[in-house]
Amino acid sequence: MARQGAKQDMGSGSIPKLMMNLAIPAVVAQLINMLYNIVDRIYIGHIPEAGASALTGVGLFLPILMMINAFAMLAGSGGAPRAAIAMGKNEQENAQKILGNCFSVLMIFAVVLTVAFYIFAPQLLRLFGASDVTLPYALSYARIYILGTVFVMIVMGLNPFITTQGFAKFSMITTVVGAVCNIILDPILIFGFHMGVQGAAVATVISQAVSAMWVLVFLRGSKTMLKLTLPDMKIVPEVILPCLALGISTFVMLSTESILNISFNSSLSRFGGDVAVGAMTIISSCNQLVTLPLQGICQGGQPIMSYNFGAGKKERVKQAFRCQFLACVGYAALLWILMMLAPQVFAGIFSSDGELVEYTVWAMRIYMAGIFSTGVQISCQQTFMALGQAKISLLMACLRKLVLLIPLIFVLPFFFTNKVFAVFVAEPVSDIIAATVTATMLFTRLNGILDRGAGGRKV
Repeated sequence: MARQGAKQDMGSGSIPKLMMNLAIPAVVAQLINMLYNIVDRIYIGHIPEAGASALTGVGLFLPILMMINAFAMLAGSGGAPRAAIAMGKNEQENAQKILGNCFSVLMIFAVVLTVAFYIFAPQLLRLFGASDVTLPYALSYARIYILGTVFVMIVMGLNPFITTQGFAKFSMITTVVGAVCNIILDPILIFGFHMGVQGAAVATVISQAVSAMWVLVFLRGSKTMLKLTLPDMKIVPEVILPCLALGISTFVMLSTESILNISFNSSLSRFGGDVAVGAMTIISSCNQLVTLPLQGICQGGQPIMSYNFGAGKKERVKQAFRCQFLACVGYAALLWILMMLAPQVFAGIFSSDGELVEYTVWAMRIYMAGIFSTGVQISCQQTFMALGQAKISLLMACLRKLVLLIPLIFVLPFFFTNKVFAVFVAEPVSDIIAATVTATMLFTRLNGILDRGAGGRKV
């Protein structure tokens, strides 16, 4: 009954109501998921004596963390829409094989990444801009977090398969359980046991392990429409390759975020020193307040668009896109106003160091000047994902960071006297251009994609 109900709602329920039911838990889940890293940084930034250096050190680990997340979402973000499209076509067996194959690939990723990152962490952190002062903090945090890679793979890679079935609230609880554990354990381990940054890393790994168990129990239980079974884990190229092809755009978005972070840190370290890198750590955390809820809104829209695309219901796909687009644009505009008016409030959350807070306030207004446009860009790019348009989704994912932002970080300092300003202003320039191009591409191609249908030629 529960299976039929979820399926019936996707195909015939009220679109705004479905968006509310799916998107709100997904947004809450993204905000709570953000606490895994942000709570760590808040506590670390207030460690007596060493807070600023420790915060900067942990910030240097971000590229590795983003790469781990990128590989998790390569399977998860590509597999979940494919599974939803298959369910829309009443191909339940194929949808279940997609889940099993994605799980196997995630486990392979976990082993390879754990070994590689653990061995080469010192060299990588140096490459990312670690100084003699910040390297010990960065390495202490990194080596422990890396050992928990398998839990990140399970949570981030499999949770989308729960959401895509319509169980958005259960998906949200996955992150709530882990975040609550993290919030409780952080102060105990960091300050109570005097473990410092190591305590923050241990707390995060334990929390992710709890969330991973929660996901696995659900996908092996009686409520799920897609059950994780051993026979479906045998990797079949015809099943897994289309999933990875679709997920590559999200992978590029997250992995280039890693390259982007390296580019920012290396340039800021050169032109502004440790304080500029520390400011970037805080700004990156605040930027998640914008991007993660936007992704949550799109997680709510994706199952509706994917299912109805598979079922050939064009008008429901369009209506779902309109709801998603308006919600994303409205949220991004609201956060832009808050960041411009009160950056000192956000900066003060992460550090009590006066010099670092003052520097961050100045830098944040520059960096965040174009975030009002990210609602447009993310909503349109994720719609290409929901409709299985792997190639164009990848192109739009590459545009903002690889084509625009990373080159501008290194080119703009040649044209400005204030080199740090030039590095930060690359962000809003790229945001606005990328949003304009992505929206134009979607609005001119959407009808053609829907006319060809889920079985038609991919763009």
